[in-house]
Amino acid sequence: MRDYRSTLSRRVFLGGSAAAAASVLMPNQLFAAHHEKPNSNFNGVQIGAITYSYRSMPSSAEDLLGYLVQNGLSSVELMGGPAAQYATKYTAANKGSNSLDGYKALRKMYNDAGVNIHIVKFGNIGDRTMSDEQIETYFKAAKALGAKGITRELSGDAARRLGPLADKHKVIIAFHNHTQITPTTYDGKMLSYGEYLGINLDIGHYVAGTGESPIPFIEKNHKRILSMHLKDRKKDDGPNMPWGEGDTPIVEVLQFIQKNKYKIHGDIEVEYPILPDSNAAKEVGRCAQFCKNALI
Repeated sequence: MRDYRSTLSRRVFLGGSAAAAASVLMPNQLFAAHHEKPNSNFNGVQIGAITYSYRSMPSSAEDLLGYLVQNGLSSVELMGGPAAQYATKYTAANKGSNSLDGYKALRKMYNDAGVNIHIVKFGNIGDRTMSDEQIETYFKAAKALGAKGITRELSGDAARRLGPLADKHKVIIAFHNHTQITPTTYDGKMLSYGEYLGINLDIGHYVAGTGESPIPFIEKNHKRILSMHLKDRKKDDGPNMPWGEGDTPIVEVLQFIQKNKYKIHGDIEVEYPILPDSNAAKEVGRCAQFCKNALI
């Protein structure tokens, strides 16, 4: 017999299926069809998506904005590739402009549609192969986008290098975990190199790697958690599952964030296999409805 948490989670997920079943429209059609700006702050908990979720679909910055609007999401963790491509295209089309102008134009396009670029993912910022000048450029790009933070993978060396720069620019570097995380990963020096170093907690990977609920970790580290990646995985390095079929207590985590009024964004990340009769945008829509149902 499945436990109550799994039954509730699956019911919440299926409850959103009908609402997400509409076909995907092109971005210009979406903007015409949606007269109201999206709002995915559900009773005090801001839900968004990392645009990696849409990787199986056309993924220009314009395409991604279209999907976000369709899914009713007002916040996003934007992958750095589409952002840089848009800035480059903008610069080429507007003589006398520079890449920061392009990032500012991208921010305006998203904000005008009702979507806040909360985070941008520059995955290798701070690596040894990157020059100080390149790092400064990424911080300036994040600020031009209006992003509160930049996400990258866990790295003590990168934390040491980026800490002073994050404090200088007042842009958070949030370290993303895979299954290497433990309940004490951040107890050491990782976050000691700067006040603007933080955590991008992937709760699915946490459960798969530790076999434990992430709630005690969240309670302990909530002041440094900028955002969470929301996904459902099985324990013991198990697979990604449709929400409600894995071991990750997504409902309980969201309700814990809500109850304690933590200012932690939750970003949907679709990594489970998508069936042929669906697509990534439909699945993100189902997950968004799941979050809404959990928080009403």
